[in-house]
This record gives sequence, structure tokens and C-alpha cells, in this order.
Amino acid sequence: MTSTTYLVDGMTCSHCVASVTEEVSALAGVESVAIDLKAGASSAVTVVSSQPIDTDAIRAAVTEAGYTLASA
Repeated sequence: MTSTTYLVDGMTCSHCVASVTEEVSALAGVESVAIDLKAGASSAVTVVSSQPIDTDAIRAAVTEAGYTLASA
């Protein structure tokens, strides 16, 4: 298992958490997604996967949910 934490900007509520979780969870190999919501700041999104997930795939999923990947 691989665990990687990404910072995501723009999340403010539980709906934001649900949207990002849904999009990232749909990626192949993702086992779980945990989010530490920090409204008004970068939220930590921890992805546990069976294999390393390409950062560009995470970025695309976060963008699809309507948010911005701040860093990896």
C-alpha cells in the first residue's frame, strides 16, 4: 500500500469533501481517501492506494471536482 498526502485549495464544507472524495476514489488503484478540511486554507487529502498514483491523475480528479491541487 502507498499513502500520499496532497494539498487542495478551495474546499470549505462537507460537500467539498464529498466531491473530492468521489472523484479521487474513482481512480484505478485508490483504496481510500481521507480529508482534513481546513476551510480558507489548503486541506490535506490523503490517498491510500494499492500502487503509486500519478500526480497528474490526482490533479485531474481534483480539478473535475472543482478544486485546485496546491502541491504534492
